[in-house]
Amino acid sequence: MSGVRSGEIKALSGLRILAAVWVVLFHFRPLLTQAAPDFSSALAPVLDAGAQGVDLFFILSGFVLTWNYLDRMGQSWSTRATLRFLWLRLARVWPVYLVTMHLAAAWIIFTLYVGHVPAEPEVVESLNATSWWRQVLLVQLWFEPYFDGSSWDGPAWSISAEWLAYLLFGGLILVVFRIAVVTRARGLMWLAVAASLPPILLLLASGVFYTPWSWLPRIVMQFLAGALACAAVRKLQLSDRSRQAAGVVSLAIGVTIIGGLYLLDAHPPGGIYDAGGLVDVLFVPFVIAVAIGAGTLPTVLSLRPVVYLGHISFSLYMLHEIVHTAWNWAVQQFDITLTPSWSAKLVVLGLIVLSGLGAAWLYHFVEEPARRWMRRMVEPRGHDRPRPQTADPVHGRLQSVARAG
Repeated sequence: MSGVRSGEIKALSGLRILAAVWVVLFHFRPLLTQAAPDFSSALAPVLDAGAQGVDLFFILSGFVLTWNYLDRMGQSWSTRATLRFLWLRLARVWPVYLVTMHLAAAWIIFTLYVGHVPAEPEVVESLNATSWWRQVLLVQLWFEPYFDGSSWDGPAWSISAEWLAYLLFGGLILVVFRIAVVTRARGLMWLAVAASLPPILLLLASGVFYTPWSWLPRIVMQFLAGALACAAVRKLQLSDRSRQAAGVVSLAIGVTIIGGLYLLDAHPPGGIYDAGGLVDVLFVPFVIAVAIGAGTLPTVLSLRPVVYLGHISFSLYMLHEIVHTAWNWAVQQFDITLTPSWSAKLVVLGLIVLSGLGAAWLYHFVEEPARRWMRRMVEPRGHDRPRPQTADPVHGRLQSVARAG
């Protein structure tokens, strides 16, 4: 294997905000239709496929964790290293997850006593101790064939799915390491694409993306696809010219994804209802190209403001549906009707901005402080301070490794 590689690939951090905003706009579609029907109609093929942003997250998660842990955990099994990894993953996701989980529950309970319509009638029945324990332990989805209604905060289902992937990671990384030792980069790329195919094949078989237990192959196979894609990238030794070409390819794939959504919306093959899900086949090459590319799209995604938005994307993902649910409740309570107008557009924009501001607050006052606090429990004093710069072996430039855990 290659030497130790670490550090944040900034373009992938920036890509996270695109995936998060895709999901946010997917959930805000009804409001967009009310406030700006022409705009919503023009973007409908992209907005209607916003659930695929979760699949992009799964691939990114497998890639980034493998980037940081392949050499640390891949050579041999270590119970201590695996437990440390799991604790650090909890440190990353648990604080915001717990806050938004209880915030969602508190909001639903509030609506039971105020107003005449509960905010989430289908979730009220799950406000019990058994469900609380399952959600605190991140296992609530494991008992459900469908993710709708499995979590008090809707998007939290994917965190329960990722927790399963994290638990499997200690064994998975051993396998990926050994595959990478005997496989060239090109072969690893093809294996990564192949690993991402089972959810797509199930879509072709059923015509819909959302079937019983469909979340399981989505998380396991796409997480594995991201891990294999990372193993491929780590073996590459690229010239500046190759990196520039990869940047152009990443932009071309991005345009192809968007164009493909419009084409599949207009001409779904075989009458497939969720035909937009077929673009998932492009996600692995897209992530690889963004990770190794320079110029064009990777440069934009590596800009400091975009990377910052990528850092707060998890908080945005976890918070936005609570804001959306609160607005829907207010609409019912006060008979609010949005009609196409500038004021309606400002309302929808305001809700999205409010979600973003809330996400920034969560990031700075919950996510990062709690992560550092939990990390100090398993690391020597002072270990979490900013570390020296190290060269990024793919991009050949200095990058901070302070977020490598």
